[in-house]
Amino acid sequence: MEQKHTNRPLLVQGLKTMGLTLVLLFLGPFLLHAGLSNPDKPLYIPLVVAGIVLCGLAIYMGFKGIRIIMDSIFK
Repeated sequence: MEQKHTNRPLLVQGLKTMGLTLVLLFLGPFLLHAGLSNPDKPLYIPLVVAGIVLCGLAIYMGFKGIRIIMDSIFK
């Protein structure tokens, strides 16, 4: 009978992806708050757009990281 083991390089890649997700989870809302709290500043629109993009990217990277980790354990 064949024993299955965790694919360690794939697990490390998934954990790195989750680390990047953690950074994006803080950076996105921070930029969004900074942009929305200063509507009269010239960087209002770029900060809001960057914040929204980073929040969306954080969600995507979170799902991708979880999928990579699950693949490393169960495949």
